[in-house]
Amino acid sequence: MPSFVINDKCDGCKAQDRTACQYICPNDLMVLDKEKNKAYNRAVDMCWECYSCVKICPTQAIEIRGYADFMPLGGVVQPLRSTDSIMWAVKFRNKKVKRFKFPIRTTPEGTIEPDAGFETGSDDLKSPVLRTEPESL
Repeated sequence: MPSFVINDKCDGCKAQDRTACQYICPNDLMVLDKEKNKAYNRAVDMCWECYSCVKICPTQAIEIRGYADFMPLGGVVQPLRSTDSIMWAVKFRNKKVKRFKFPIRTTPEGTIEPDAGFETGSDDLKSPVLRTEPESL
């Protein structure tokens, strides 16, 4: 389900050097048409479908066009961002809308403790125990 830019909603991120979707795309597929001041996906077939561009777009101008086996023709998927969550709105061809709300990261970056307080069980790479075993059992 590659991303698709809605030209009527896209403002080219107010003509900055790079749009938000250009900045976030891991495959460098989103580009800015300088003449029209609109972003677009230059190689839809190469899209990784990570939806980073969809989530970061400040004008919600990027949506997902679903595959026929996932969603009937005419259906779209659109995220709605807030300060503490992302709500995915799935609109079907019959105009029925389903919404799914997910919290976004609420801990400051770099503050998560990777070991979750557990000591590592063994530094031996050939050991059959998992990294936090036996303490985590």
